[in-house]
Amino acid sequence: MAEISAAMVMKLRKMSGQGMMDCKKALQEADGEFNEAMNILRKKGLATLAKRAERETSQGLVVSKSSEDGKTSTMATLCCETDFVAKSDDFVAAAKTLAEYALACPENQGAENILETTIDGKKFNDLLTETVSKTGEKTQVGDYAKYKLDGPGLISTYIHFNEKVGTMIQIDTSDDKTAEADVLKNTATDLAMHITATKPLALNKDQIDPEIIEREKAIFAEQVKNKPANIIDKIVEGKIQKFFAENCLLQQPFVKDDSKTVEQVLAEAAKQAGGQATIARFVRFDVG
Repeated sequence: MAEISAAMVMKLRKMSGQGMMDCKKALQEADGEFNEAMNILRKKGLATLAKRAERETSQGLVVSKSSEDGKTSTMATLCCETDFVAKSDDFVAAAKTLAEYALACPENQGAENILETTIDGKKFNDLLTETVSKTGEKTQVGDYAKYKLDGPGLISTYIHFNEKVGTMIQIDTSDDKTAEADVLKNTATDLAMHITATKPLALNKDQIDPEIIEREKAIFAEQVKNKPANIIDKIVEGKIQKFFAENCLLQQPFVKDDSKTVEQVLAEAAKQAGGQATIARFVRFDVG
């Protein structure tokens, strides 16, 4: 068996980011062969994943990244078991790397697509396995979305200071000049913050699942079942309209000025910018 020197252990530690004892054991098992030792450490990560497959990953970080021209943006979550690991240097580094891979991913959704995405010859799935072997916790990509502008507009992202909740919103505009106006850029940021705070279910009532609407109507009807039959329908209708105002983004009172709806705030900003603007889509991710 090859003699394992401290220098060899330090070299493997720098290559892998693993602990000293894990590196020493891997080198001993690999009889001093660095490539084989790296494979052993990677297998350790895979074994950890398999062992902890049923564990809940309720902690983690939200990350985002945009292309240099701002026309493509992505948001994703990296999840683990404990908040302690979520704050560790190894996990934070992996989350930042996830943002790079998410932007490079050719697909616009699906965590499995990020896992198979390759940068500089390395799949993100391999990097994820390495992270697991360092932290000892189950780690996985949670949510993922990627927006790309097909015409005039802008994409804005906002991640709360705790890095556990974030929003990405796409606003389409009538022309590039409108999209580039500071007033619209600032409004887009405000709307992303608004979504992060209010958790809208959909952009408008047409996008809410009909089953959810029927469920809410049934609940409202049950609440007023002792009222006269001739006014029950009116009461239920009033309650469902309130439900839409609370859960449909365009109808929601704007958090910075509740005398206006989100739709009104955007229309005013677009008018000041010299054009028109509409919210094309948004996504909100939350971990922890």
